[in-house]
Amino acid sequence: MDTLSYKTISANNATVTKNWVLVDAQNEPLGRLASKVANLIRGKHKTNFTPHVDCGDNVIVINAEKIKLTGNKWEDKKYITFSGYPGGQKTATASEVMTKKPTLMVEKAVKGMLPKTKLGRAMFKNLYVYQGEEHGQAAQQPTAIKLSDLK
Repeated sequence: MDTLSYKTISANNATVTKNWVLVDAQNEPLGRLASKVANLIRGKHKTNFTPHVDCGDNVIVINAEKIKLTGNKWEDKKYITFSGYPGGQKTATASEVMTKKPTLMVEKAVKGMLPKTKLGRAMFKNLYVYQGEEHGQAAQQPTAIKLSDLK
């Protein structure tokens, strides 16, 4: 066996190929959707995945207002914001957040599953979440992916 033929592939910014992927969030549970989208953004589905390089795809999520939450999460799940001032903490339930800004729930769920580093913040910029069917990245010709096909 020739061991020199087995080379470890280490990706860098010059060798990475980033694709555009379209994901429909209609009737998808929020957590499962977020974990699969985070894996796509991170690039863990690729054979040349390198942890310290942004080698993931650009992901477009449509129909963010049609996600599912199981159980009693529409009323029990709380989203907390803090302004930094005394008395500046606000809480909102999932149903209140959905009526005010439907894309926020998907964005926060995916961001929480990315690394908490400079690289994670750069990867988060590869996520585009839209309410409804229309999106602004039609020129990039994204390929539609079914989440049931992913691991």
